[in-house]
Order: sequence, then C-alpha cells, then structure tokens
Amino acid sequence: MPGRPSAVAWTSFAAAALERAGMEAAKAAAVADVLVEGDLLGHTTHGLQLLPLYLAEIEKKQITLSGEPGLLADHPAAVTWDGRRLPGPWLTLEAIALAAARARTLGSCTVVVRRSHHIGCLAAYLKRVTDQGLLILLTCSDPSGTGVAPHGGYRGVYTPNPLAAAWPTDGDPVMLDVSQSITTNLMTRRLRAEGRRFPAQWAVDNRGEPTDDPAALFTDPPGALLPTGGADHGHKGYALGLLVEALTGGLAGHGRADPKEGWGATVFVQVSDPSLFGGREDFVRQTSRLSRLCRETPARPGFDRVRLPGENGLRRREAQLRDGVELHPDVVPALRPWASKLGIALPEPLQ
Repeated sequence: MPGRPSAVAWTSFAAAALERAGMEAAKAAAVADVLVEGDLLGHTTHGLQLLPLYLAEIEKKQITLSGEPGLLADHPAAVTWDGRRLPGPWLTLEAIALAAARARTLGSCTVVVRRSHHIGCLAAYLKRVTDQGLLILLTCSDPSGTGVAPHGGYRGVYTPNPLAAAWPTDGDPVMLDVSQSITTNLMTRRLRAEGRRFPAQWAVDNRGEPTDDPAALFTDPPGALLPTGGADHGHKGYALGLLVEALTGGLAGHGRADPKEGWGATVFVQVSDPSLFGGREDFVRQTSRLSRLCRETPARPGFDRVRLPGENGLRRREAQLRDGVELHPDVVPALRPWASKLGIALPEPLQ
C-alpha cells in the first residue's frame, strides 16, 4: 500500500528516539534495526510496539546506555558475558557476530549472556546468519518473569522462553521462532486491552480452570499461560521451557536462583558452520531435499499448500520492504507522545 512509511524511515526514527533518550548511537541503531525487522516479519507485538516500553525503561534507568559487556569466560568456543543490562538487541547482535566469526574456525561457537535487557523478536536475528551460510540456535528467558505455569500446575513459574533457529537451503532459509507457551505476554496484554479473548483455552485462571479470557492473568493472585500443547499436551512445551532455562540461566550461571533485577533476558546464541562438519554443499543438499519434500506434500482440507517455517514471514518482509511497513493500529498512537517529548518527527506521511 502506498503512503506507508518505509522500513528505512522507521529505523531512522527509532534510532533517533533512542539516541535522544541517551543511548549510544551504535546501540540505538542496532535496537532500531531489530525492532523494525520484527515488524517486517509480521511479529507486531515484538516490533516497534516495544519502542515506547524501551524508552520508558530508559527513563526509569533500567537500561545501561553505554559501555561494553563484562567477559566472564572465554574458552574459546564457549563464551559468557555479563550484559550489565545493556540494550538486548545490541548485545545479541554482538554475540552473534562473535559466534559466527569463531564458528568459521571452530565449527561451532556458543555465547551466553546474563543480565541483558529485553532482546525483542528472536526471528529478527535469523536471516542475517543464514545469509552467511551458517546455522543458528537462539533462545532466551527472563529470570524476573513468571507468567507460564508448568504442565499440571496453575501458578506461573517461568517465561514463554522462545526458541529460534534457522538454516540455509538452496532457496529461502528455514526460520522458526516458537514460544514454549501457547502465546506471549505481550499478545495477552494486547488482547486484554482490546477486550478480546484467546482463540481457545490458552490460560488457566487462579483456581486452575482453563480459560480463554486474557484478563485471568491480571487478577490477584494471577492465573497463568499454559505451555505449548495446552491442557492436554502441555508436557511438551513444559519440557522445552525447562530446556531453555538450562541453556540460558543454567549455562550463564545466573537466573531464577538470583535476586530479580527487572525486565530483561538471559540469552543463548550458538552458531555453526556446516563447512566444518559434513560440508556446506552436502548440508544444503540435505536441507533443500527435505524442504522440497515438505512443500510437495499434498495439502489436507483447509490448507492451500504446505509451507515451511518462516516462509510467510519472509513474504511479508518482501512486501513491506516494497510497499512500506504496516504497523499494528496501537503502535503509532503510543509513539506520538514520545516523538513530541523527544522533539523528533514521525516519518512521513504520519507527521
């Protein structure tokens, strides 16, 4: 659709807002890039909708605006940083860059980051790795959050704990970004604010009864989100949620056993170079063959065809890079007060 601001315009706006709020220029640019990439891929709860929340965190002095992470361990295929509550997207991009560089020599490199601030949409990091012919596994948890109930329980214990991964084929990369709860906290807040309900019983209330009402998570005491798989098969999402906790808080040596510091993240990044295993050519031959077999599978009733993980997001990205970024209706009204406060103009034609 003509008339929508471009991705470049939104990235410039977000970077300018963060800089005006006091963030170092390189860090502001990294955060802006990741937020806009989230919207390009269609993850509208984890795109520019996060910018007002990040700006509010800066006002509350909950984000460290300058400096470098602390080095806690370097072995060299296993690296641990203290993120010092620096901007999460910048820390994650730096961790990916280090892991990718070392993977080309070592085969794989893992970087874990404790005490990062929130890192945004995990899918937003993936394509930049597969474009280099590399495979990435990325996950995070927030040791301050407790919105997801373990299977069989109804009190929140841990966070949605998204798990993302991507790898190249001879066409589009395969890209997945899956929370270990049926939905996310931000989507729950959006639905509650709009007076809408979950499409199914995605949560339990504070008595343990499954419910489709997002407001059940805001009672006193609160209910909780169910693990992926729901009331019947939530043991699967529960198990994967615990795996994420081991990869993040466990390997970083900092998490739920420590005092809470506020909204943030513990991050696990692992990058592998297929060239140092069975070879890049054979890696792509295998991933491409499986991708074709999936796409060529006859579609069952209700589906026009079989798609691969990330395929719809990549098509949205292409369209929005061409036609401008389509934001959720809540986003621009939330950005206007910050634009005024920081003395910057919204992108045309929204001014």
